[in-house]
Amino acid sequence: MPGDASLQAVRYYAHPRNRFWPVMASICGFDPVASYEHRISCLHQAGVGLWDVIGQCERRGSLDAAIVRGSEIANPLDEVLMAHRSIVAIALNGGKAAEAFRRHVQPRLQGIRIPALFALPSTSPANAAIRHDALRDAWAAISPLLRVPA
Repeated sequence: MPGDASLQAVRYYAHPRNRFWPVMASICGFDPVASYEHRISCLHQAGVGLWDVIGQCERRGSLDAAIVRGSEIANPLDEVLMAHRSIVAIALNGGKAAEAFRRHVQPRLQGIRIPALFALPSTSPANAAIRHDALRDAWAAISPLLRVPA
Protein backbone atom coordinates (compact mmCIF):
# COMPACT_ATOMS: atom_id res chain seq x y z
CA MET A 1 0.00 0.00 0.00
CA PRO A 2 1.48 3.39 -0.88
CA GLY A 3 2.59 5.60 1.97
CA ASP A 4 1.04 8.96 2.81
CA ALA A 5 3.46 10.95 0.58
CA SER A 6 2.65 8.71 -2.40
CA LEU A 7 -1.09 8.83 -1.78
CA GLN A 8 -1.01 12.62 -1.53
CA ALA A 9 1.15 12.99 -4.65
CA VAL A 10 -0.79 10.25 -6.50
CA ARG A 11 2.59 8.81 -7.49
CA TYR A 12 4.39 5.65 -6.52
CA TYR A 13 7.38 6.05 -4.21
CA ALA A 14 6.94 9.80 -3.74
CA HIS A 15 8.67 9.97 -0.34
CA PRO A 16 11.99 11.74 -0.99
CA ARG A 17 13.97 9.18 1.03
CA ASN A 18 12.41 6.10 -0.59
CA ARG A 19 15.14 4.44 -2.63
CA PHE A 20 12.94 2.74 -5.24
CA TRP A 21 13.64 5.30 -7.98
CA PRO A 22 17.44 5.44 -7.48
CA VAL A 23 17.61 1.63 -7.37
CA MET A 24 15.49 1.13 -10.50
CA ALA A 25 17.30 3.97 -12.27
CA SER A 26 20.62 2.24 -11.70
CA ILE A 27 19.24 -1.08 -12.96
CA CYS A 28 17.33 0.33 -15.95
CA GLY A 29 19.64 3.18 -16.90
CA PHE A 30 17.55 6.33 -16.44
CA ASP A 31 17.88 9.52 -14.41
CA PRO A 32 16.32 8.96 -10.96
CA VAL A 33 15.29 12.62 -10.72
CA ALA A 34 13.70 12.82 -14.16
CA SER A 35 10.02 13.68 -14.27
CA TYR A 36 7.69 11.08 -12.83
CA GLU A 37 6.17 10.52 -16.26
CA HIS A 38 9.63 9.85 -17.76
CA ARG A 39 10.56 7.42 -14.98
CA ILE A 40 7.29 5.52 -15.45
CA SER A 41 7.90 5.46 -19.21
CA CYS A 42 11.41 4.04 -18.66
CA LEU A 43 10.01 1.33 -16.41
CA HIS A 44 7.39 0.42 -19.03
CA GLN A 45 10.08 0.28 -21.73
CA ALA A 46 12.01 -2.11 -19.49
CA GLY A 47 8.90 -4.27 -19.13
CA VAL A 48 8.08 -3.19 -15.57
CA GLY A 49 4.64 -2.31 -14.27
CA LEU A 50 3.88 -0.97 -10.80
CA TRP A 51 0.99 -2.06 -8.65
CA ASP A 52 0.43 -2.82 -5.01
CA VAL A 53 -0.51 -6.15 -3.53
CA ILE A 54 -2.94 -4.38 -1.21
CA GLY A 55 -5.48 -2.11 -2.86
CA GLN A 56 -7.30 -0.97 0.27
CA CYS A 57 -6.72 -1.15 4.00
CA GLU A 58 -6.99 0.71 7.26
CA ARG A 59 -3.73 2.27 8.39
CA ARG A 60 -2.56 5.24 10.39
CA GLY A 61 0.58 6.73 8.87
CA SER A 62 2.77 5.25 6.18
CA LEU A 63 4.31 2.16 7.74
CA ASP A 64 3.15 -1.22 6.51
CA ALA A 65 3.42 -2.39 10.11
CA ALA A 66 0.53 -0.01 10.92
CA ILE A 67 -1.89 -1.78 8.56
CA VAL A 68 -4.83 -3.10 10.58
CA ARG A 69 -4.74 -6.86 10.08
CA GLY A 70 -7.94 -8.10 8.53
CA SER A 71 -8.69 -4.76 6.85
CA GLU A 72 -6.63 -5.55 3.75
CA ILE A 73 -8.29 -5.96 0.38
CA ALA A 74 -5.87 -7.29 -2.22
CA ASN A 75 -5.72 -6.01 -5.75
CA PRO A 76 -6.94 -8.65 -8.24
CA LEU A 77 -3.47 -9.85 -9.23
CA ASP A 78 -4.90 -13.24 -10.11
CA GLU A 79 -7.02 -11.58 -12.79
CA VAL A 80 -4.02 -9.61 -14.06
CA LEU A 81 -1.96 -12.79 -14.37
CA MET A 82 -4.78 -14.52 -16.24
CA ALA A 83 -5.19 -11.59 -18.63
CA HIS A 84 -1.47 -10.96 -19.14
CA ARG A 85 0.24 -14.30 -19.49
CA SER A 86 3.41 -12.57 -20.70
CA ILE A 87 4.20 -11.51 -17.09
CA VAL A 88 7.31 -13.48 -16.20
CA ALA A 89 8.04 -12.19 -12.70
CA ILE A 90 6.65 -10.36 -9.71
CA ALA A 91 9.05 -8.35 -7.58
CA LEU A 92 7.74 -7.76 -4.08
CA ASN A 93 9.11 -4.62 -2.43
CA GLY A 94 9.74 -5.70 1.15
CA GLY A 95 8.74 -8.37 3.59
CA LYS A 96 5.26 -6.99 4.22
CA ALA A 97 4.47 -7.05 0.48
CA ALA A 98 5.73 -10.63 0.29
CA GLU A 99 3.64 -11.61 3.31
CA ALA A 100 0.54 -9.92 1.86
CA PHE A 101 1.10 -11.71 -1.46
CA ARG A 102 1.35 -15.09 0.30
CA ARG A 103 -1.76 -14.44 2.42
CA HIS A 104 -4.05 -12.72 -0.04
CA VAL A 105 -2.98 -13.52 -3.59
CA GLN A 106 -1.33 -16.94 -3.65
CA PRO A 107 -4.47 -18.76 -2.45
CA ARG A 108 -6.32 -17.35 -5.48
CA LEU A 109 -3.71 -18.63 -7.94
CA GLN A 110 -4.91 -22.23 -8.10
CA GLY A 111 -4.57 -23.35 -11.71
CA ILE A 112 -2.84 -20.13 -12.77
CA ARG A 113 0.76 -20.14 -13.96
CA ILE A 114 2.71 -18.37 -11.25
CA PRO A 115 5.59 -16.27 -12.54
CA ALA A 116 8.94 -16.07 -10.79
CA LEU A 117 8.60 -14.36 -7.42
CA PHE A 118 11.28 -12.09 -6.04
CA ALA A 119 10.89 -11.12 -2.37
CA LEU A 120 13.24 -8.14 -2.33
CA PRO A 121 14.34 -5.88 0.51
CA SER A 122 12.17 -2.84 1.02
CA THR A 123 13.24 0.44 -0.53
CA SER A 124 11.36 2.29 2.21
CA PRO A 125 13.17 4.85 4.37
CA ALA A 126 12.08 2.65 7.29
CA ASN A 127 14.56 0.06 5.99
CA ALA A 128 17.54 2.39 6.38
CA ALA A 129 19.69 -0.38 7.89
CA ILE A 130 20.45 -1.76 4.43
CA ARG A 131 22.96 0.33 2.49
CA HIS A 132 22.05 1.62 -0.97
CA ASP A 133 24.63 -0.55 -2.76
CA ALA A 134 23.38 -3.70 -1.01
CA LEU A 135 19.80 -2.77 -1.85
CA ARG A 136 20.72 -2.16 -5.50
CA ASP A 137 22.60 -5.48 -5.66
CA ALA A 138 19.61 -7.36 -4.25
CA TRP A 139 17.22 -5.73 -6.72
CA ALA A 140 19.64 -6.49 -9.58
CA ALA A 141 18.30 -10.06 -9.37
CA ILE A 142 15.51 -8.93 -11.69
CA SER A 143 17.94 -7.48 -14.27
CA PRO A 144 18.04 -10.55 -16.55
CA LEU A 145 14.27 -10.27 -16.99
CA LEU A 146 14.26 -6.61 -18.00
CA ARG A 147 14.33 -5.10 -21.48
CA VAL A 148 17.12 -2.57 -21.04
CA PRO A 149 19.87 -1.54 -23.46
CA ALA A 150 23.17 -3.29 -22.81
